[in-house]
Amino acid sequence: MNEVKLLRTIHMVAQAKIMVTAGDLEIDVSGATVEVDARLIQMRHDDTWSIVLERVKDARDAAIEAAIDAARDAGLPERGSAFRSLVENCALNKKPDQVLAAIHYLRDVENIQDSPPRVVNQLFSDGGIDPPGNLSLYLNRLRERGLLEVPFEHGDKNRFAVLTDAGRAHLDKQSTS
Repeated sequence: MNEVKLLRTIHMVAQAKIMVTAGDLEIDVSGATVEVDARLIQMRHDDTWSIVLERVKDARDAAIEAAIDAARDAGLPERGSAFRSLVENCALNKKPDQVLAAIHYLRDVENIQDSPPRVVNQLFSDGGIDPPGNLSLYLNRLRERGLLEVPFEHGDKNRFAVLTDAGRAHLDKQSTS
């Protein structure tokens, strides 16, 4: 009777596999879930995992840049499709995350420093994404969470909001989730 219970227990051990290739760095871990978890914890401690994530982020950024350049070279209207690609590729399904991505896109891709609500809403429309509606509400909540800030010289005007380091980290986290 004990042998039968032992065999059933062996069959119930969950197996896991993680395989990531980032440039010349390859991670291929498989085995029991506990073993894979232990190996991932070890990789986090020796910075292997953060190096892989940084390379994936760099590849994503390069792909977005290449797509923008290709669209520009082809004369295609890039704005909406590039923003939509950013939202879809990073799986930004929640409206606050999309608003944060819009501010990131306007500041870092288009280099626009003054973005009144009509500019942000137009970006959503250009991308075929429903605009946020009460944009000020979203911007204020993102500021309260420390994901956006308004530089001192612009007073308290949301149209000049920029991402904080925490805001960038939040977007990066969403894209790797």
